[in-house]
Amino acid sequence: MCYHLSFYFLYYAHSYMCIPEHLTTLPAPMFSRNEFSIWGFLKKCIGMELSKITMPIVFNEPLSFLQRITEYMEHTYLIHKACTRSDSIERMQLVAAFAISAVASQWDRTGKPFNPLLGETFELTRDEEGYRLISEQVSHHPPISAFYSESLNQNFSFHGSIYPKLKFWGKSVEAEPKGTMTLELSKHREAYTWTNPMCCVHNVILGKLWIEQYGTVEIVNHSTGDKCLLNFKPCGMFGKELHRVEGHIQDKSKKKHRVIYGKWTECVYSIEPKVYEANKKAEKKSGGDSKKHKQDEIKSRGDDADEMPDVQETVTMVPGSTLLWRVAPRPPNSTQMYNFTNFAMTLNELEPGMIGVIAPTDCRLRPDIRAMENGDIDTASREKERLEEKQRAARRERAKDEEEWSTRWFQQGNNPYTGAADWIYKGGYFDRRYPHLPDIY
Repeated sequence: MCYHLSFYFLYYAHSYMCIPEHLTTLPAPMFSRNEFSIWGFLKKCIGMELSKITMPIVFNEPLSFLQRITEYMEHTYLIHKACTRSDSIERMQLVAAFAISAVASQWDRTGKPFNPLLGETFELTRDEEGYRLISEQVSHHPPISAFYSESLNQNFSFHGSIYPKLKFWGKSVEAEPKGTMTLELSKHREAYTWTNPMCCVHNVILGKLWIEQYGTVEIVNHSTGDKCLLNFKPCGMFGKELHRVEGHIQDKSKKKHRVIYGKWTECVYSIEPKVYEANKKAEKKSGGDSKKHKQDEIKSRGDDADEMPDVQETVTMVPGSTLLWRVAPRPPNSTQMYNFTNFAMTLNELEPGMIGVIAPTDCRLRPDIRAMENGDIDTASREKERLEEKQRAARRERAKDEEEWSTRWFQQGNNPYTGAADWIYKGGYFDRRYPHLPDIY
């Protein structure tokens, strides 16, 4: 017990005494996928839900889906800033910016995260950013990941559960992230809920892979009745709307207070609705009609691939706008490192002081992900197969003994604000007592 506590003390004492230096690169660059026939595998999967299919490791990136959803926390400063605002509309602006920023890391991230094993966990404590997070794979079929994060000064909690439904449609893979995000600001006694937009990866068979997000996201403040309606715009025929987000904030009487606009890959602004509409009218009067040129361009394209449109000019700021969020630049070696952001690059860090402190189910300890990160694809593939077979064998044993799987840190329930099915954090993870955890690795 003393040995365990000494590690705990040293690890966290170090965190509080200094701002840690995080990884800025991976141990090895990503491998080439050119020699693998994706079509040979995917042609039998058209119209099927891919989460029920064991995928070859060449599709993966060296992170678990539990680590991938942790990337929602990259721009936590927006929540901290919202906590300091006295006006509910100003708080909603920042919550909307946070919801948009949460999907920014998906830009150009065409690798698939590893499916978490049942019972797998991931924790992250960032003292310098004032929060900690715990997540758990609570269901295997369907695959559901639950997470809970909180500020270290008890100003907010952010939590949810995600069931990523993936379908292959011949030339593209569509991901529907089913599940509700809930943000609670304790000082203001407010709760916000929303769901994430759809995501589509184009050209999985032929051509350059590219990603778009689309769909309507409704953020509701359940305390004031304020809403933010965001439209993640699909690319469209001419590519003009690629990556664009536009919406507005309204109060409970449906009066519009602010317009939100920008790109989920770049930045988000807020402005008075009347000013924004006047600017749009002025643009329409002064802008030439380039549709004919665009139509001729479309006709000249082949049908073999969903060609990615040329990315349009960066977001033009309308005079009078307020910048809410701007994406951080990616590291210079990002394209060789699975297009990871600086934040993603740090998620598999395993410092010596963590051993014996983090739970033995933490995905930093997964041998297949670690091998892939180190560039050893053969070992990663063997370990992935071994772990999946071990999981199947454990399921057969439970069925034989008529034993139900029991989650450790979350329990099924209903979201207290929407009434929808959800997974609720039971607490206790950071007490650092991990008896009877399953041996999943």
